[in-house]
Amino acid sequence: MQLTPDDTIVFTVFGIGINATIVNTWIIMALLVGLSALITRKLRPDVPPSRWRTALEVVVSGIVGQIAEVTSHRDPRILYFVGTLFLFIVTANLLMVVPGFDTPTASLSTTVALALSVLVAVPVFGIGSRGLGGYLKTYAEPSIIMLPFNVISEASRGVSLAIRLYGNIMSGAVIAAILLSIAPFFFPVVMDMLGLLTGVIQAYIFAVLATVYISSATAVPDASDDKKDMS
Repeated sequence: MQLTPDDTIVFTVFGIGINATIVNTWIIMALLVGLSALITRKLRPDVPPSRWRTALEVVVSGIVGQIAEVTSHRDPRILYFVGTLFLFIVTANLLMVVPGFDTPTASLSTTVALALSVLVAVPVFGIGSRGLGGYLKTYAEPSIIMLPFNVISEASRGVSLAIRLYGNIMSGAVIAAILLSIAPFFFPVVMDMLGLLTGVIQAYIFAVLATVYISSATAVPDASDDKKDMS
């Protein structure tokens, strides 16, 4: 039973094997870019919105609303980053029902890469909001004694994100494989439906956690709080 697409070599380039994880990631990227370009090609005030454009606006508005509930920091780059993460993960998870398509999120290398992108984005957004000195100061809060613990906590976030996403996708694949060997006709349909629901939920959780981490890094201390501390 093959559970990870890393083991499937699709083709080789100069002796380097290109596995299904890389190929399917390219397919998802091309699909998202192509659909976005197709839907927004006539994005003008004088052109009435189509059903696809309306659906895209609903998705974007939903992402904007979720980000607004998590953070008060109004930075459109958070929408671009978190929205891209969500759309990539949810598309990858939904395509798992396509015969012959091995979702790249079932590979630990993909989930680690997604988690690392969040780990890099958190200090980038934090430095952009607070400045380098202000962001580094957060690692020594509430006292310098907490510095190593805050660093460990920051690193553990990435591990948590990667393992959470990978574990849920892999557990669903294992259960589906077991049920498929027991009852090959009925259970696969049920597990596919459950897998779709789980995939959407996991994409949502990953995006929300990424937003929470970015929000904590970009939150600027309130001046009134500083006055209270001084008093």
